[in-house]
Amino acid sequence: MTSTVDVIVIGSGINGLVASAELAKAGCSVALIERNDRLGGFIATEERTVPGYLHDTYSSWHPLFLSGPAYAALGPDLHRHGLEYRNTDGLVTASVAQDGRVTVAHRDPEATAAEFEHPADRTAYLAALQRFLANAEPIGDLIGSELRSLGVVRRALRMLRANGRSGTEAWLRDVGTSGRSFCRRTFEGGEVDHLWSPWLLHAGLSPDHASGGFMLPILAATLHGFGVPVVAGGSGQFITAFERLLAEERVSVHTGTRVEHIIIDGGRAVGVVANGKVIRARRTILASVAPQALYGGMLPASVVSTALRNTARSYRPGRAGMQIHVALSAPLTWTDQRLAHVPLLHISDGSSTTGIACTEAEAGLLPRQPTVVVGQQSLLDPSRVPAGAGALWIQLQEVPFRPLGDAAGHLEADGEWNTDLARAYSARVLDRIAAHAPDLQSKVVAVDVVAPTDLASYNPNAIAGDPYGGSAELDQNFLWRPFPAGASHRTVVPGLWHIGASTHPGPGLSGGSGHLVAQTLLTTARRLRRMA
Repeated sequence: MTSTVDVIVIGSGINGLVASAELAKAGCSVALIERNDRLGGFIATEERTVPGYLHDTYSSWHPLFLSGPAYAALGPDLHRHGLEYRNTDGLVTASVAQDGRVTVAHRDPEATAAEFEHPADRTAYLAALQRFLANAEPIGDLIGSELRSLGVVRRALRMLRANGRSGTEAWLRDVGTSGRSFCRRTFEGGEVDHLWSPWLLHAGLSPDHASGGFMLPILAATLHGFGVPVVAGGSGQFITAFERLLAEERVSVHTGTRVEHIIIDGGRAVGVVANGKVIRARRTILASVAPQALYGGMLPASVVSTALRNTARSYRPGRAGMQIHVALSAPLTWTDQRLAHVPLLHISDGSSTTGIACTEAEAGLLPRQPTVVVGQQSLLDPSRVPAGAGALWIQLQEVPFRPLGDAAGHLEADGEWNTDLARAYSARVLDRIAAHAPDLQSKVVAVDVVAPTDLASYNPNAIAGDPYGGSAELDQNFLWRPFPAGASHRTVVPGLWHIGASTHPGPGLSGGSGHLVAQTLLTTARRLRRMA
């Protein structure tokens, strides 16, 4: 049995959803194919612990989506189909050091800077934010563009005119600078490093990776400007809104369907074989998959050179991730009472402990002092827990996929994750939290652990348990994501485009590559119609 549509989209993570919706709204017939039984990739809400507690199993926070062009294009439709956000106008985030020192960020950047010890740092912080805001449009245009194109030259020239040679060179210098070095160079005190260096983990970086100096003020400005929005009722409602929009636009959705290979005819991608059935594409195919899967499995050997296949195979995953969900009988009582009002915080000393934990994880060791990301979504959305209760969404971004040992020397690790090791390591993480919330253990109702192997099993794009679609180190980022020969979303096969976290602009819930490719296709179609 064969069916035919204008566009086939493989993979229903944020980029596949965005591309499908935008193309369908423009009049294209679209088939969206997903191997799992539900849409959304790493966006899901489940009762992971006990009934009545709704946990965002994987991702949760949407500042990148809210601030991006995909939301501008689809936001009104998604809200019409039930999407609601909950956010804060007060405290946004915080970092808690081992000795109990706390640095907080308010939505108001001036209120944040006012708490810095050194007056010069207050001025420097606000200046760094203002510098980004003054360049937000050209930087956004560059990040949201096909970097290997003539169009990006015009955007680069625009930034050069706006900043001059020295100003533009300063931005390039930041791209080559780590977050740790940026903070040392710019600030006398440690508040900015303490507060924002752990946030680099959310970009797939460590405090010592190049481009951290570029990303750090962008992350800070984004949270000041857009807060930490969560979806009312859980992130699963985000997927529900997309499902309703896709149904309205008559997108053909195929869940529980695995693409076996892409059909090539006359050197062009013209369809797929999925679960033994043929779906043909009149116009194009978008694949939101890992490069190893695209070039090493889905495409026939006749259209992929050995060099390209080997390059795709060598694309490096980043550190593995891990999620811990905790149901609480009541909200935590934090030693620093301000933390009871912070939706998302990090337990970290800044680049010092976070940098060490990253190094330990990359060496195959379980970090002795992991950076613990603690989400308290029920502060913003009480509907997720029973009345008077609380919950923790815990994320670890410095975990080895194959644990060869324990940096603390306490846990037995033989290269494989198992239930006992996952539980034992989660106990270390909870102890890190309990050092600052002494009543934690007395309020724990249930704990659920999602190990790196669970991530890899659920989502094949999370190779080696990396939820960010591959290392975001500079040689695999920007102009070189996923690698130089594949750094354009338009692949070597006509009619086939590559989207997803492993492509520019990289990981995060922005839908950036899906939006970029959808708009490129629609712009090209409009241009061809005008020429006809």
